Amino acid sequence: MYSSRFLRSLSHFKHYDATPHIGTVFTDSNVQLSRLLSSVDSDNTIKDLAVLVSHRGVVFFKDQDLNIEQQRQLATRLGELSGKPSSSGLHRHPLTPDGTDLGDEVLTISSAKRVPGDGAGRASRRWHTDVTYEPVPSDYATLKMATAPSSGGDTLWASAYEAYDRLSPAFRKFLEGLTALHSASEFHDYAKAAGFVVSPGPRGSPLNVGTDLSAVHPVIRTHPVTGYKALYVNKVFTRKIMELSQEESEEVLSFLARHVAENHDMQVRYKWEKNDVAIWDNRCTFHTPTYDYDELRVGNRVVSLGEVPYFDPNSKSRREDLMAEKGNQ
Repeated sequence: MYSSRFLRSLSHFKHYDATPHIGTVFTDSNVQLSRLLSSVDSDNTIKDLAVLVSHRGVVFFKDQDLNIEQQRQLATRLGELSGKPSSSGLHRHPLTPDGTDLGDEVLTISSAKRVPGDGAGRASRRWHTDVTYEPVPSDYATLKMATAPSSGGDTLWASAYEAYDRLSPAFRKFLEGLTALHSASEFHDYAKAAGFVVSPGPRGSPLNVGTDLSAVHPVIRTHPVTGYKALYVNKVFTRKIMELSQEESEEVLSFLARHVAENHDMQVRYKWEKNDVAIWDNRCTFHTPTYDYDELRVGNRVVSLGEVPYFDPNSKSRREDLMAEKGNQ
């Protein structure tokens, strides 16, 4: 089992790896995140969970009783216990208006609020990584599904480690050291249509201020927990590779978007049930919703902020590291 060496204090809970590259599922509903938060060895357990998520990309828990305040605590402690800067807190989404019932740091994802046209065109156009338009983007994200449709509404995740590793050595070398502009300028139109304005911040970090909603990040980033290299551009928010001409950038970004969307063997697909919780690491994954349902679908998302993304040329490939470890056994 690929996750076995990262489980540590979680090893006695029933689980399985959904795919070799990404996704681990804890199947026993007796495993409650709320109890892990208050256990005697809570800090070590939550740290182990953070490390597991950083290696496996996304981890799923069935039928959780986690309340919204505990969900905030979980998102906060995952980052704190795995080494994020003290200045990074929970993200306030720019489209969260003042005075929401659950608080500014909770984004309610509801099919009742779906933007017209979201389900039109290719489903693959929605692949993204959370809040890459911020100077300090997300590390961990948590989503608890409050209402799930009887069929459909799945979420897919893809491994940014494997997306990097599957590129040719020459192309990987070309991308390393390049930077890209990420932007969510369209959020201003969404906010205006809903009758409010984008929050000027700070949105969870003293660096996430103003209403520009744009940032420049490395195309290949180094994950601070695993030390692995990961592809860090996405279809929704990445606008341009800064060191290339517009035409060159469009061609490269188009290829990389297809690379993520079309390689189904580096993806995991999850069918939600009520009260399921997903925890994923935005530094090493992409994800996309599936708009194939007509029923109500509601979930609450809490996103933690991490560090300013960086690239370390001495960091390593996940695939090569696992192969080396296997060869040494």
